[in-house]
Amino acid sequence: MDINLRQMRSFVVVAQAGSFTRAAELLHLAQPTLTVQIRRLEETLEVKLFDRNTRSVELTRVGRELLPVFQRMIRDLDAVVVDTRDIAAKRRGVVRIAALPSVAAGALPEAIKSFREIQPGTSFVLKDVIANRVLDLVRSEEVDLGIMGGSVTGHDVEVLLEVRDRMHVVFPAKHPIGGIRKVTIDDLMKYPLVLMDPATSVRAVVDSAFLTAGHIAQPTCEATYMMTAIAMVRAGLGITILPGSAREIGAEPDLRSRQIDVADFSRAITIIKKAGRTLPPISEAFGDHLAKSIGAQPLFARR
Repeated sequence: MDINLRQMRSFVVVAQAGSFTRAAELLHLAQPTLTVQIRRLEETLEVKLFDRNTRSVELTRVGRELLPVFQRMIRDLDAVVVDTRDIAAKRRGVVRIAALPSVAAGALPEAIKSFREIQPGTSFVLKDVIANRVLDLVRSEEVDLGIMGGSVTGHDVEVLLEVRDRMHVVFPAKHPIGGIRKVTIDDLMKYPLVLMDPATSVRAVVDSAFLTAGHIAQPTCEATYMMTAIAMVRAGLGITILPGSAREIGAEPDLRSRQIDVADFSRAITIIKKAGRTLPPISEAFGDHLAKSIGAQPLFARR
């Protein structure tokens, strides 16, 4: 069945105007052209839609039944066109992001807030998960952008931006490590350690740095979330190692932090997307905005 939008729109306008002449004026069509469109619609449906004479045009019973159906279809199609144009113009849309919890609670909320001030029609879906899960969500295209820690390998993922995040030791205010001028791995080895779960990017950095120095990190306690590690430090169970960008570091007034003066104690923070896939325009725009907010260049070339 070959029914097109022009035919449906012509039918609706004729029905509402009650006149082919008036409908042709409203549609900016020649009346013979409008007549042909209605005739072809009737031929396709194999039913008469209008009763016509020299004085009036009236819908048949079938025409009356079809009118609200065609009106709804036209409204829906018009809405799709408007929505799509808004999305293309970056006036609205949904940005789907998977991010490390430290980033999701740190730099990301401010970046989202400032972006929405520019593009108030944007909404966000944010999944705060550990690094491996970020990678999975990007690969499955459940999210547009991923923000994760550590190196990314694989041809199916494209790295858009990489920055470095230095590690800090977090300790109680009166802890002896606070008096050390430069904190090294040997200094860290002297005290009980509260470390992040082995599946996290932070733990990968810590383990790698310890191994490079000829040591194995032996935690007294392990935690999946940074606030849990902070609570363990507050309880006196040890000191912990967290990225300097983590807002959890400043959440406790009785705790202090110092940057660890070892080059290996830093992690890469990467913004990634699925390789070979076109992002929604609004997600591209937010990716550029996020890059600028952390002092980097735009991620995407202007089209």
